[in-house]
Amino acid sequence: MSELTLGRAGVDRDRLLRLLQDYGVYAGVAVLLLVNIAFTPHFLSTENFRTQAVQVAPVLIVALGMALAIGSEGVDLSVGSVMALATSVVSLYLGYGPLIAVVAALVGGALVGVANGALVAFIGVQPIVATLALMVAGRGLALVLLPQLKDVRDPGLRSLGTGDVLGIPYLVLIAAALALLVAFVVRRTTFGRQLLAIGDSRPAAQLAGLPVRRVLILVYVASGVLAAIAGVLATARLTASDPTSLGNLMELSAITAVVVGGTPLTGGRVRIGGTVAGAVLIQLLTATLIKHDLPPSWTQIAQAVVIVLAVYAARERGKR
Repeated sequence: MSELTLGRAGVDRDRLLRLLQDYGVYAGVAVLLLVNIAFTPHFLSTENFRTQAVQVAPVLIVALGMALAIGSEGVDLSVGSVMALATSVVSLYLGYGPLIAVVAALVGGALVGVANGALVAFIGVQPIVATLALMVAGRGLALVLLPQLKDVRDPGLRSLGTGDVLGIPYLVLIAAALALLVAFVVRRTTFGRQLLAIGDSRPAAQLAGLPVRRVLILVYVASGVLAAIAGVLATARLTASDPTSLGNLMELSAITAVVVGGTPLTGGRVRIGGTVAGAVLIQLLTATLIKHDLPPSWTQIAQAVVIVLAVYAARERGKR
């Protein structure tokens, strides 16, 4: 085989990997849609699309914060526990009114983010270790505050989970607005450019005089607040506070959505559009398996396979 043939094969492979990383998530969504249209009864119904959109909203909101953390060459494993902490705080403060309860939950998420960011930025703890510690501590604190499930009877909070505007649920509108906001921050603000520079090379960012510690803390605060928002919305939708199960394995779904969406684990890049598509892909995959009577454990296996494929594509591209 000639060198020209080998070179062409290498170029074709690199192009295929690039297309897989950049557009594979959109192709996956399209394939799942076609499969469900063909084989899932009543899939093309307004109620089904509404249900899928409502269920994907919390995953997307958490994934937005995860994308920021991964873009800075970090990760946030505490997001599920922050959701549990948010539902506990909402339940405790609901007697003061829904607004006070929601603000208290967001403050709780921000404080967890400050702790994560301080461990990473000032003490130098690896993000996976720092956020793992807060994952355990956050879930424990949530259970201390609210040891068992509690119904949410406040009509204001419940309307947040069940209300809509022109048929579009509040949850979907909030998730869409947050996606647009995060995309704007990443692409159009100084903070977004600094975040990407730090993720690309933290030592170089420090030498360039960028406020590395401040940016990292803000990244984890944003991730914590977004996870808390997801916890509040999930509580409103379920009309109950359940810190035992709310947010379980959410970090897996969020990481899957981000990585499949084209944001590399090595940092330096954040793809919000891909993250949105990744969250939709995970929801469609889960719904497809459930609608065809496959056990929930298959969803976790499928997500693991998708992550491995996405990381492999990114790794192979990184070698070239």
